[in-house]
Amino acid sequence: MPTSRARQIYVGAGLVFLILHSLPFAIWAMDSGALLLISPDLSENRFYTPGGTIINLAIFAHMSLGALLMVFVPLQFWPGLRARFAAYHRWSGRLLCLVAGAIGLAGLAYIFVRGTIGGLWMDLGFGVYGVLVCLSAGQAICYARRRDFAVHRRWALRVLVLTFGSWLYRLHYGIWYFFTEGLASTPDFDGTFDLVQNFAFYLPYLLVLELWLRREARTA
Repeated sequence: MPTSRARQIYVGAGLVFLILHSLPFAIWAMDSGALLLISPDLSENRFYTPGGTIINLAIFAHMSLGALLMVFVPLQFWPGLRARFAAYHRWSGRLLCLVAGAIGLAGLAYIFVRGTIGGLWMDLGFGVYGVLVCLSAGQAICYARRRDFAVHRRWALRVLVLTFGSWLYRLHYGIWYFFTEGLASTPDFDGTFDLVQNFAFYLPYLLVLELWLRREARTA
């Protein structure tokens, strides 16, 4: 078993690795979300809805705020942060969970109003993802307020995993296209790989987390 100090080093290194590797995507998402404010012509942007001011604000805020979560949510798990800077951890955690909930609701609103490019199965997969984001963020706040920090931590870890869902979705595609040149994937996102991807960018990772949490509970 690693010592407490070694474990802190491993956790810190893992968080830095996660942030740095997802940072290019986070920057892209931030830039894409900011286009609503700075671009005079969004007609070629596939996320843009002509005349849909509210839904456009929702989806572009969803993208920009999601990028910020990818940077700041991992920092909540920095070793020793809660003990040394309890007030920061508490208030930033509340803010991040509220933002995560808003992002989830914005994504669900977009799916309801416009639908996804991949149709029903993508609507379903991404819809479940949005519901899980809202649920996890709400439960993380709820159990923190109850001062049940063990359960709070489990829900916060779920928020962490779900925060990187959009990045993992694109990472899967990058790896798949690199090795297979797009086998079983179509421009309409209705190929076999596309259908699997509708759920594979978050459910397997949540399953691994649940198994790890159960193992941790047994060995505690």
